[in-house]
Amino acid sequence: MSAAGSGAGPEGPVAKLIEIAEKPTFGQRLISWASRPPGRLYIPACAVVAAAVLFEDSVPAGHLPTFAFALGGGLLLAGMGALRMGIALAVARPMIRNYWLRWLSAPLIAAAAIGLAVADVPLQARVQASADDLVALGATTNDSTSIPLGGERTGLYSLNSVTVAEEVVHFEVEGAGLFYPAGLAHSPEEIPEGVFVPGQGARVYEHVDGDWYVWVEH
Repeated sequence: MSAAGSGAGPEGPVAKLIEIAEKPTFGQRLISWASRPPGRLYIPACAVVAAAVLFEDSVPAGHLPTFAFALGGGLLLAGMGALRMGIALAVARPMIRNYWLRWLSAPLIAAAAIGLAVADVPLQARVQASADDLVALGATTNDSTSIPLGGERTGLYSLNSVTVAEEVVHFEVEGAGLFYPAGLAHSPEEIPEGVFVPGQGARVYEHVDGDWYVWVEH
């Protein structure tokens, strides 16, 4: 009994000290968070957003849900990174020097994704990988004919329809276009870019590579 009593005695004061101990303020928690290098969640999150950017660029004229996700996620991660870097520069410079590779990972991932997207590398690569299948499909379509496909997979794209007009084959890609229908066009002849082309309705074209163009219907 005495042993039990002596063991229970110190726990009372210790428990009270823990209860009355000052809890970290929001600022202290923020400094503690920023003093640690980017870890297992932040860097993979940056990679996920970068992958979304590359996928969105591979869709003709963009893909609205992916664009919204990449924009929102990118802004959130950029804001978190800037805040973290600012606090770390103020109170934890040695942490930046010791873990410099982690601190550089997110900007490098972002720069690589943006650079590839600006150069249209994802779009060109996806079009080239799908070119043979798309050309074969277009060869089965007659002039001035539109064939609904209902999301049928051709190459690396799901298509809503294929249409031939004035020897230009138009493939409407499912989900393509931020605000207007869009897709790919294949033409052996050069198509003027950025203007309405006679005989092609309200479509505007942008060159991708070789005989391939992106079209957007306005």
